[in-house]
Amino acid sequence: MPDTPAPILPATAAAAAADADSSVTVVSLYQKQSKIYARSVSGFFVNWRWALVWLTQIAYYGLPWLTWNDRQALLFDLVARRFYIFGLVLYPQDLIYLSALLMISAYALFLFTAVAGRLWCGYACPQTVYTEIYMWIERKLEGDRQRRMKLDRSPWTFDKLWRKTAKQSAWIAVGLWTGFTFVGYFTPIRTLAGAVLSAGLSPWETFWILFYGFATYGNAGWMREQVCKYMCPYARFQSAMFDKDTLIISYDSERGEPRGARNKKADFKQMGLGACVDCELCVQVCPTGIDIRKGLQYECIGCAACVDVCDGVMDKMGYPRGLVRYATQNGLAQHLDKTSMLRRILRPRVLVYTAILGVILVLFGWSLAVRNPFRVDVVRDRASLARIVDDGRVENVYRLQVMNNAEQPQRYAFKVDGLPGLAIADATSLDLGPAEARWVTLHVQLPPEAARSGGPGAHEIHFEVQRDAAGAGEAPVRVREKSTFVVPR
Repeated sequence: MPDTPAPILPATAAAAAADADSSVTVVSLYQKQSKIYARSVSGFFVNWRWALVWLTQIAYYGLPWLTWNDRQALLFDLVARRFYIFGLVLYPQDLIYLSALLMISAYALFLFTAVAGRLWCGYACPQTVYTEIYMWIERKLEGDRQRRMKLDRSPWTFDKLWRKTAKQSAWIAVGLWTGFTFVGYFTPIRTLAGAVLSAGLSPWETFWILFYGFATYGNAGWMREQVCKYMCPYARFQSAMFDKDTLIISYDSERGEPRGARNKKADFKQMGLGACVDCELCVQVCPTGIDIRKGLQYECIGCAACVDVCDGVMDKMGYPRGLVRYATQNGLAQHLDKTSMLRRILRPRVLVYTAILGVILVLFGWSLAVRNPFRVDVVRDRASLARIVDDGRVENVYRLQVMNNAEQPQRYAFKVDGLPGLAIADATSLDLGPAEARWVTLHVQLPPEAARSGGPGAHEIHFEVQRDAAGAGEAPVRVREKSTFVVPR
C-alpha cells in the first residue's frame, strides 16, 4: 500500500501529541521567548574572552584620539575623500585595498571556523563583546542569576526601581559613547566632541550617533542571544565549514552518561552513573540558553563558558576535567587524545584556506610597499574631442587629477610624448600641499605637419608626471598614464 500522509493536527492535538512523545517539541512562531539569566562563571576561557574584550575596546575607543602628523591617526574623511590610516593616505581610487581587507577577513573567518568552530563569535564578535559588557553592568547592579530572577519576579519597590533605572542609564551611556566613537572615525573626534558640548552637531552626525548607540543598546542589552540565533547569517551557514575534525565545544556522552545526582564520596560507577552530575550549570551559564549535552547546535557560539563551569564541577567532585571540552567528532568517536586531534588539523580544506589567505596577505603587503607616493588620473575633455588653433595646430584638452599621497608639500612636472612635436601649451608644473588632490587642465597641441604625417584618427600618447626627489640621494618618482590624441579629418 502507498504511504499515507500524516494528518495535519490542530494546535491542541499537536500539543497533545508532543506530550505523548517527549522527544517532540512544538514551538509556536508567536511564542514569547523566555528570558535567559546567564550565570556568571570564572575560568581559563572566560579570562581569554575578557582579555579580548579589553583589547578590542581599548583599540576601538582609543584609536580616534591618537594623533599622527598633527592629525587624527585613523580618520575616514568622507567629505574630503581622504582616508588616513596612520602614515598611509588613501583615496577612493584605492578601493582595491578595501576589497583586499574584506577578502582577508573572509578567508581568516573560514580558516578559523574550519579549525576550531565559532572562535570569532565566542571571543571577538562585537555582539559577544558588548553583551559581555552589558551583562557585567547588569550583574554589578542587580546581582547574579538568582538575585536577578528574584528581582524580576518581585513587585516594584524603591530598591527595584533604582537598580533598574541605574542599569538602563548605564546601558544607554555605553551605547551613546559607542555611537559617538563610531562617528569619530569619520568626523575628527576632537571637533565632534566640541560640537557635542556646544550643541552644534549636524543632522547626520546626530542621526548616526543615536542610530549606532541605539543599535548597541538594543542588541547587547535586550536582544542578546536573539541576534545570534535569528539575525546573524553566520549561525546558518557555519555548518558548511565544519567537518568531523573541526574542534568544537563537545560533551563526552560516553563518559558522562547516564547522568544523575550523587554524593561526592559515592562511587558513581557502582551506582551505574556517568561523570555528569546533572547539575545543569552548563545550561545556566550559556548565553544562548542551550544544553550542550544535546550535541552540536547552531545556537552554540563557542564561548566555552560551559567548559569552564563543568571543569569547576569536576574539580569539586574530584573527577578528571574535560567532560565538556574542545574536541572533534572523530576524536570522541575514535577516542583520540589531544595530540592526535591536533595533528588532524592540517587537512585539505585548512591547507587551501591557509594558502589562499597567505597569498592575499603577501600580495596586499607587496602592493602597499611598492605603492606610488602619488596618483594620476587622465580624463579627456568631453566638450570637444579636437580643434584647430593658431598656426594650424591641432589641440586636445585633458584634465589630470593629481593626488599627493604624502603628507609633505610636493612639486610635480608634466610631460607628454607619443607623437612628433607634441607639446603642452600650459604651465608644466604644479605644487600640491600635504595629502592634497587637484584637477589641472592641460592643452596639448600638435604641429600641423605632424598632424598631416600621422593622419586623422585617434593616436596613443602618454602623460608623464614626475615628482621631485623627496630627499638627498633619492631619485624622482615618475608615473605614466596612457591616453589618446584625436586628429580631425
